[in-house]
Amino acid sequence: MSDDQRNSTGQGQLRGLKVVEFAHVVAGPLAGSMLADQGADVVHVEPPGAGDAARAMGPRRAGVPLWFKVAARNKRSVTLDLHHAAGREVAHRLVAWADVVIVTLRAGRLRSWGLDWEAVHRINPKAVLLQISGFGATSSQADAPGFGKMGEARSGVVHLTGHPDGPPVHTGFSHGDAVTGLMGAYAVLAALHRRDHDPGFDGEWIDLALFEPLFRLVEWQVIVHDQLGVVPQRTGNQLAVAPAAVINTYRSRDEQWITVTSATLRSVRNVARLLGLPGEEFATSEQQHARRGELDEGLRSWVADRSAAECLEAFARAEVVASRVFDAADIAADPVYAERGDIVTVDDPDLGEVRMQAVIPHFRRRPGRVWRTGPALGQDNDLVYRDWLGLSERELADLEKNDVV
Repeated sequence: MSDDQRNSTGQGQLRGLKVVEFAHVVAGPLAGSMLADQGADVVHVEPPGAGDAARAMGPRRAGVPLWFKVAARNKRSVTLDLHHAAGREVAHRLVAWADVVIVTLRAGRLRSWGLDWEAVHRINPKAVLLQISGFGATSSQADAPGFGKMGEARSGVVHLTGHPDGPPVHTGFSHGDAVTGLMGAYAVLAALHRRDHDPGFDGEWIDLALFEPLFRLVEWQVIVHDQLGVVPQRTGNQLAVAPAAVINTYRSRDEQWITVTSATLRSVRNVARLLGLPGEEFATSEQQHARRGELDEGLRSWVADRSAAECLEAFARAEVVASRVFDAADIAADPVYAERGDIVTVDDPDLGEVRMQAVIPHFRRRPGRVWRTGPALGQDNDLVYRDWLGLSERELADLEKNDVV
């Protein structure tokens, strides 16, 4: 039996876990991707025809979209039209089959299609439901649309990102969606831990809004405002509440950008000595903070007079933590990424060999692996519907005839 016929990860920490996702684009599917990378059987449900909107996003090679090849890797694709009663019946059979259900539909649509918590719990009392939405199921805006960038804006992160005299800045990827997906996967595993250790487990509903994960990660902004009455502001590459005197990017003589970060008293003194300044004059946090502008300008000039290679060699000798600012080409050529096995080559039916991120984090005893790129739309209909759900040939034929799958 080939990889296209079964989930043949053969290892992975989550082998045997069954997941169905009624979720498109980024946050929900990324949560499912984290589970699939570790061996879970993840069924990605898509509408017949166009499929997931992510299939048409991003750069293409020879007309083939590239992003989806990574975003849907290690998953099964089935088509199902949930606007049809017959489609919703199949969806409920998928819910009954699954250990985990992931949804990103609005609250009203979930209720009308029988994929809200009450319906999922009734169909499968042991299921874990991960529900991701813009504002959360309990807010007054539960039915309002939301995207990851909205979540970033509401979290406080965008307000804190950028230079003091410039506009607030979003990161150059789906930051809010991605972090929500990661936290969603973490929450699913927490619920499954309880399921496996609590004989009375009766399912779990994880209700996650897109702004909440990033909001949680900026640990100090609420307590600083609460206790000091201060609204933290943008500080460029500096950290607003960190004691470090040096965190910035500097441009070398050969026009490479280098990040230097000194987060301890000792490391800042190392920077001072590198610049020819007496280390004893930077012995305390107060001294370092008072002269951080001097250190910053000194580093700017020092780096500008040298090539990136010369800078990094000198930083290493002085025990100053620094790195070139990597782009994708740098990552592809970097020996540390190679030594870690962080980029793998995978066969794809449309593109041939493609390179992408390996399964991260690395497990040493039972690692996951990338065994397939994002599948073709509906590629796994027969496997999932006939073999896993037990639909008869006649049932499947009727669904196909009525354009439900």
